[in-house]
Amino acid sequence: MTALPTGLSTGTWAVDASHSEASFTVRHAGISKVRGTVAITSGTLTVGEDVESSSVVVTLDPASVTTGDANRDGHLKSGDFFDVETHGEWSFTSTAVRPAGSDWVVVGDLTIHGVTQQVELETVFNGSAVDPFGNTRAGFEASVTISRKDYGLTWNAALEAGGVLVADKVKIDLDVSAIKQG
Repeated sequence: MTALPTGLSTGTWAVDASHSEASFTVRHAGISKVRGTVAITSGTLTVGEDVESSSVVVTLDPASVTTGDANRDGHLKSGDFFDVETHGEWSFTSTAVRPAGSDWVVVGDLTIHGVTQQVELETVFNGSAVDPFGNTRAGFEASVTISRKDYGLTWNAALEAGGVLVADKVKIDLDVSAIKQG
């Protein structure tokens, strides 16, 4: 039984989608990186008496993908990549939480493009605070690197000099604010 971090109380916490973000980074053409975001639409953190009895459930909207280029965003939403018409929601459901030094690992099932894979999110608790409106908030950061091929995202184009246009490895970073519920 691992104690909760100082400042994190038991109970249900709702993810504040307007103050949370899922971002990604992928190497492009082998020489640069493309960065983007996908909206977190909802989520619940259930904090138990100890870390091991805590859980996380989050949903994301792939139709909200934004990379700063409308044409690229449209391509990502198409059948070549996310196929948002068929796979309009992504999700993460934790299966375990364990300490990792002074931080945490949240293990769970990540579903993207209709494919579910187990991932381990390296997670940091940033503390808690009461906002000006009387809400108790908790902040978290988490990251994981996935293989997009593991999720059936295989579209690519060969480069004249060798290699491919879009790398397989994608780094996902989460910045989450959650509000303590009644």
